[in-house]
Amino acid sequence: MTNPLLFFLAALTLVAIPGPNHLYITTRSIGEGRRAGFMSAFGVETGTLVHVAAAAAGLSAVVAASATAFGILRYAGAAYLLYLAVRTLRGGDGHEEIRLKPQPLHRVYLDGVLVNVLNPKVVLFFLAFLPQFVDQDAGAVPAQIVVLGLVLTLIGLTVDLIYAAAAGSIGGWLRSRPAFRRRQRYATGIIYLGLGAATVLAGPSTRRT
Repeated sequence: MTNPLLFFLAALTLVAIPGPNHLYITTRSIGEGRRAGFMSAFGVETGTLVHVAAAAAGLSAVVAASATAFGILRYAGAAYLLYLAVRTLRGGDGHEEIRLKPQPLHRVYLDGVLVNVLNPKVVLFFLAFLPQFVDQDAGAVPAQIVVLGLVLTLIGLTVDLIYAAAAGSIGGWLRSRPAFRRRQRYATGIIYLGLGAATVLAGPSTRRT
């Protein structure tokens, strides 16, 4: 591994920039509470571990090099976000004040895992970012990728939890407002639709999203 401090600073900078994963976690936390936000964060970073394993095994390179495989991953991710949007928009209870129906925490966790695993831009991020800090002369390249990926995951989890905690505090205040409760379900569904559209349009990028 070359220059661990530089890697840490670069990873922290990239991870801290708001992106789709943060928007997803924030939406969950505002709509369903801080616990749901935390569980979403753990789910998202579990998905990151899947990408780390794939990168170390060389599978990420295969996916990125194959237009068919990349397309399948991209559209599967978009389809899952569309499913979340439909599930959210149909989740009303028929009462005058529409609330976003809280999901079981294990379902929230699984949603987070799938949202990240099916995000093709994360595949591209690992291919563009991690190799820059791998020391080819030191050998054991897969092991270096795993170490770098684990550090990146821990940084990402820390940042995700901060986003979830902040959004949970804001969400507690918003949920006490009737106007917010009436619009909450629709706003969340629209955000998921937007994330799905962004996934379809995913292209090469060095930023983790």
